Amino acid sequence: MDKWMLIDGNSIAYRAFFALPPLTNSAGQHTNAVFGFTTMLLKMLEEHKPTHVLVAFDAGKVTFRHEGYTEYKGGRQKTPPELSEQFPVLKELISAFNISQFELSGYEADDIIGTLTKQADERGVQTIVVTGDKDMLQLASTGVTVAVTRKGVSDVDIYTPEAIGERYGLEPLQIIDLKGLMGDTSDNIPGVPGVGEKTALKLLHDYGSVENVLDNLDKLKGKLKENIENHKDDAVMSKKLATIFREVPLDRDTDELRWDGYDNEKLGDSLRKLEFKSLLERLELGSDSGATESEARAAAAELKVTVVASEADADSIDRLLSRLESSDKHGLYIEAIGENPHHAELLGISVALEDEVFVLPQNAVTGSYAAGLRDWLAAEDRPKYGFDMHKSELALRWSGLTLGGAACDVQLAAYLLNPTDTQLSLSAINERLGQSGVPSDEAVYGKGAKFKVPDGEALYRHLALKADAVRRLVPVVTEELSRTGMSNLYFDLEQPLSRVLAGMEHQGIKVEREELEKLGKSLESQLTTIMADIYSKAGTEFNISSPKQLGEILFEKLGLPAKKKTKTGYSTDAEVLEELAPYHEIIPLILHFRQLSKLQSTYVEGLLKEIREETGKVHTYYRQTIAATGRLSSQFPNLQNIPIRMEEGRQIRKAFVPSEPGWTILAADYSQIELRVLAHISGDDNLKEAFIHDMDIHTKTAMDVFGVTADQVDANMRRSAKAVNFGIVYGISDFGLSQNLGITRKDAAAFIEQYFHVFKGVRKYMDDIVAQAKRDGYVTTLQDRRRYLPEINASNFNLRSFAERTAMNTPIQGTAADIIKLAMVQMDEALRERGLKSRMLLQVHDELVFEVPPDELELMKQLLPDVMSGALKLDVPLKADVSYGDNWYEAK
Repeated sequence: MDKWMLIDGNSIAYRAFFALPPLTNSAGQHTNAVFGFTTMLLKMLEEHKPTHVLVAFDAGKVTFRHEGYTEYKGGRQKTPPELSEQFPVLKELISAFNISQFELSGYEADDIIGTLTKQADERGVQTIVVTGDKDMLQLASTGVTVAVTRKGVSDVDIYTPEAIGERYGLEPLQIIDLKGLMGDTSDNIPGVPGVGEKTALKLLHDYGSVENVLDNLDKLKGKLKENIENHKDDAVMSKKLATIFREVPLDRDTDELRWDGYDNEKLGDSLRKLEFKSLLERLELGSDSGATESEARAAAAELKVTVVASEADADSIDRLLSRLESSDKHGLYIEAIGENPHHAELLGISVALEDEVFVLPQNAVTGSYAAGLRDWLAAEDRPKYGFDMHKSELALRWSGLTLGGAACDVQLAAYLLNPTDTQLSLSAINERLGQSGVPSDEAVYGKGAKFKVPDGEALYRHLALKADAVRRLVPVVTEELSRTGMSNLYFDLEQPLSRVLAGMEHQGIKVEREELEKLGKSLESQLTTIMADIYSKAGTEFNISSPKQLGEILFEKLGLPAKKKTKTGYSTDAEVLEELAPYHEIIPLILHFRQLSKLQSTYVEGLLKEIREETGKVHTYYRQTIAATGRLSSQFPNLQNIPIRMEEGRQIRKAFVPSEPGWTILAADYSQIELRVLAHISGDDNLKEAFIHDMDIHTKTAMDVFGVTADQVDANMRRSAKAVNFGIVYGISDFGLSQNLGITRKDAAAFIEQYFHVFKGVRKYMDDIVAQAKRDGYVTTLQDRRRYLPEINASNFNLRSFAERTAMNTPIQGTAADIIKLAMVQMDEALRERGLKSRMLLQVHDELVFEVPPDELELMKQLLPDVMSGALKLDVPLKADVSYGDNWYEAK
């Protein structure tokens, strides 16, 4: 049986645009309205399973309604350009769904839908209308249901005539009378002044229609009677404007609306172009960009693939090595399955030459007959051109193999070329750089419970395609690095750093399980005590970790002022609790309970799970390709987020110890590196003077801003100066500073203005870098690391402001990130050149951690700060503070 779905395209797109936060893809294209519309569409298609679908759009600004009332929709704000630019993209995506769409000059989408629902009623066809506009309720009938989006776009209220009767006490057609009386500000329909929904409903319950209300004016009283009497014509005209026209000359057969589903390939391509990863996963179309299966088969058919699966194929390895001797132009792909490279399973290796790809499954790689290939892999003097070589090197090390001579890593290069791009799979990079022929891993292996390594032939083909893609991409990315001025950044810093990181990660850092367990018991004891205290203050026991139960205790039982609510009840987030702290002594206890609970679960229990049994160490994994600023991020486990502002958090560091008896943990931390970079980049004389003369920068700032001498700077002055100093680096606003310091926005604004009056070079830098970003579309660090800012010229204030703040702080934060990376590479070289046994273990923000034998301690105490302070020459000195002890805690 046929079932029609008619969608009000403009209405849903508007709702989606204003309901969702700004979204852009890597090309800077706004996509939030398209994303919201698509999620709604998918939900409605899945739930209602229509046989016919149409999306109707308004054809233009002028309709037949303007003939009688030129001000129709005249009060509407101009459509934001960030939304306007999405309509062509939306229509293209609707086409990818194989869904019909229609618009007609002089009419609105409502009229097209109204005409079709009339036809549906005449034919006895069940129809659902999807809209964000309650005007459409007038179309409801026995066969027509109206779904109206609410709040967001995915949730809808379903209206049948019965539901409209329950909600409003009206028949569907009386909705136009309701609009006639109360008007509609969104469409600039005037209605009657002073008549809102409540009054209009009462009038209609009493009299039934606008016309009957006017006929019974004598029964009304006071201001209401006066308003209606003075605006009779407006009420009649408003009803007319709100009436959907249902005789539009459509000139098309409704069979054209038939929908037989979407084409996976066509829709997948569109969603990948928009970078809607979650929707690709939801539809199981593969989350990463990649070739279609037909393209992959075609590409594989053109390749000559030689599989080395046993000793009988050993002559093929000799042929490969011989060809690699004569030409280093190749693509290497090492397939290690698993996000954590320390536990990844090596599936195989493929090497692509121009006309042939050699594939070795895992058993062949480790076979005795492949010794020559393993020697080639390990050789530092034989360049390797691969993909995600950092992960590859780690996976090989845990398999007892070595990877040396990394010359170009396609993934790492692609990250530098666009550091805000989150799609860094080989298939996504391949497509983005104009190549084709590589299916996504999800398309080949599946995902989650459906994950399965395919049989030999399918796996070999996939590895072959990947290696060939690497071979073709190497010249593309190297040329782009050269064109953008980032060749030195890549070859002198990022590629060598990848090797340093792999060494650190494989080395790991020893963690004493007993010390962690001891700390865990201490935390449990403290939590028990705090819990009892909380129950006592609350007068009852409850689940402190349950926001719902906690909200009921705080705001209903104890009567504290509720700051904000969520869909599920009272908000009890940290911001709310901190504001409530002065109201009741239970609040600090709850905050402390949460802090200790997180320490216990995330850092004590979490670290215990991460200790590798065979080494007694934790082996973190540093991601080089995550942060747009160039900072490293740590995972499996994350050792950069161990909280050290509270003593209990610092205690966790006691468990991190040297792996050799008698050795020492040595740490060095850059002192105020970002402010020193700001002094250099801005050239501000006052800032430079403070660092050149080794003054306390916050005291110096307070002196200059408040106009006092050093001995007159009190704790509050220094605290304010510190907040501004670090706030400037992150583009702080008067609002942000007022929150940090607990002062008014006016005072905060005056403080910032005075800061810029004193540090004129900083203000000039801020103004100049924003102007440059608007001109070039990107900013760079001192090492030429780029960050593109597609929203820097956006008309949307929030988008543009964020981009401007990013333009200001990226050169500072990015340069600071580059400096510690340079120090890591240079320290690695220094250790090797001197033949030292000391080992670099961790990088945590601006800190480097080593384990050092006793006979090298004095040398390392001097060498480490020397290398760190000389990592990059600035106009002000870099400074690194050194500390050491029997564990990481003592080294701080």
